[in-house]
Amino acid sequence: MGNLDFAYSVGAGEKTGQRVVVPPPRPFVESLKGSLKETFFPDDPIRQFKGQPLSRKIVLGLQYFMPILEWAPRYTFQYFKADLIAGITIASLAIPQGISYAKLANLPPILGLYSSFVPPLVYAMMGSSRDLAVGTVAVASLLTASMLGNEVNAAEHPTLYLHLAFTATFFAGVFQASLGLLRLGFIVDFLSHATIVGFMAGAATVVCLQQLKGILGLEHFTRGTDIVSVMRSVFTQTHQWRWESGVLGCCFLFFLILTKYFSKRRPKFFWISAMAPLTSVILGSVLVYLTHAEKHGVQVIGHLKKGLNPPSLTDLAFGSQYLTTSIKTGIVTGVIALAEGIAVGRSFAMFKNYHIDGNKEMIAIGTMNIVGSCTSCYLTTGPFSRSAVNFNAGCKTAVSNIVMAIAVMLTLLFLTPLFHYTPLVVLSSIIIAAMLGLIDYDAAIHLWKVDKFDFVVCISAYVGVVFGSVEIGLVIAVALSVLRVLLVIARPRTHVLGNIPNSMIYRNVDHYPVANNVQGVLILQIDSPIYFANASYLRERISRWIDEEEERIKSSGEASLQYVILDLSAVSSIDTSGISLIDEVKKSVERRGQQLVLANPGSEVMKKLDKSKMMEEIGQEWIYLTVAEAVGACNFMLHTCKPNTNADNTV
Repeated sequence: MGNLDFAYSVGAGEKTGQRVVVPPPRPFVESLKGSLKETFFPDDPIRQFKGQPLSRKIVLGLQYFMPILEWAPRYTFQYFKADLIAGITIASLAIPQGISYAKLANLPPILGLYSSFVPPLVYAMMGSSRDLAVGTVAVASLLTASMLGNEVNAAEHPTLYLHLAFTATFFAGVFQASLGLLRLGFIVDFLSHATIVGFMAGAATVVCLQQLKGILGLEHFTRGTDIVSVMRSVFTQTHQWRWESGVLGCCFLFFLILTKYFSKRRPKFFWISAMAPLTSVILGSVLVYLTHAEKHGVQVIGHLKKGLNPPSLTDLAFGSQYLTTSIKTGIVTGVIALAEGIAVGRSFAMFKNYHIDGNKEMIAIGTMNIVGSCTSCYLTTGPFSRSAVNFNAGCKTAVSNIVMAIAVMLTLLFLTPLFHYTPLVVLSSIIIAAMLGLIDYDAAIHLWKVDKFDFVVCISAYVGVVFGSVEIGLVIAVALSVLRVLLVIARPRTHVLGNIPNSMIYRNVDHYPVANNVQGVLILQIDSPIYFANASYLRERISRWIDEEEERIKSSGEASLQYVILDLSAVSSIDTSGISLIDEVKKSVERRGQQLVLANPGSEVMKKLDKSKMMEEIGQEWIYLTVAEAVGACNFMLHTCKPNTNADNTV
């Protein structure tokens, strides 16, 4: 049988002109170098340095870390006019949002302005996105308040809390920059789209609930972020609700939502919703000043210190007993900030048809947070709302961030006393209006239609954040996402292939009901690499496929099963456990009186089969380039040789 088959396989090889061969060997060092390059340098950033003189290499290196050196020489006055308008527009949004988010993080309001001055300047020099508008974000602010607040009460120990916030920002920056320098950006990819949708929606819900304190004018409020604690705190203090604050808050919230709706319906008037927060602050401040509402239960910001960012390098609490908390807070908020900033940057880059380097972005965002932590800033990234306004305002380059920073600088130097009468309820309204845009119902519905497991991940993240805490929701979502990856690896799909009539094409019989089974031949396709994690499962699944095929053949009265073909086209790699699996499958089918045939093994699989001597045991004559060739060889043998009736049919 083997000699005849070998004769046929040679003929088949001559017919196609090529047989399955073992790839040429590569030295171990070269192979390792190639693997590391593909893992950490898929974009090959070193390519541009090849063949360049030393002076040019230095220039290219500086341009790599500071892209402003690349595009600044080509900058035109037309670009500046567009960036000037965009910068002023986002500054009008950044100032009220910065103050609001600083309050959300339980930090002094002035830090929100500090954080909209220095970090945008750093990003303008180092960032690769033309549209990202840098500033503080609500989710990172909430995380900071939640994680640091569990250890230190901001009201009782404001200085310690402030120093821990600076320290957390420093470690966030170090972590972010390290991911970029070490080319480990793929770690952020474990925050799947479904995870981010659910987490952001949950965080937005929690942030909105937290603003009930400002809307209702409550002085004492729970430190918990879950919905049960917030609702209990709200409804146990009904006697302290301030109707003046509530009416003012509802009016401004209605105004902000109305302007956002109008701008969404008429995109040309995007500036109306962009200017609405600053307009609300001005109107609220004037109203409180004229009516002396601060004497009737409406809380105001109070005194804001004039002047630029004071240095805070000496305030970093490296020797604090809460250093571990700061590190943990920095890493968690750093990952969330990276995920949001890079996702936003890539989204707008896609619209304008240019590319941003994820690792460059990590270095830029990390550096601006390190510098920010030393200049009285807390965590910043590229928020979607501010970047969307920047994009719609027609920005051309990162100069819009510089214009925004200059506007904030002038505010810090001359205008901070004007915010004394700004009511906190207006800040709460601004936050709620901004957060409503993060609850993406359409994305959740889309997840339900397309992938139910992704929907479960999304809802789990949302429920975990709203009913537990921000950290619990994040852990649940990431755990479910990782579980899914493990399930895909440990439980790969296998399919029975059949022949599409009047063709040499073989496809999944469940996908293509017209595909016909080949008599006497079972064709199985494995849809993943074969590792120790799935070898045992594949062994059992292949055995069950063979049992089911034999039962089907027995019930239909067809010819007995003689050949089992494994289509390895989707098996990109295999380890020693996978080699053992193939050996065990071979022995199992031989005990049944059948023959194992391999089709379309890749180069990695062939190398492992050759080095393990498995190819010799299977036989070169039973390995084919395509499923069609393998089926042709099996059909030839079925028609020229009698079945082996003396074989042991036990497994």
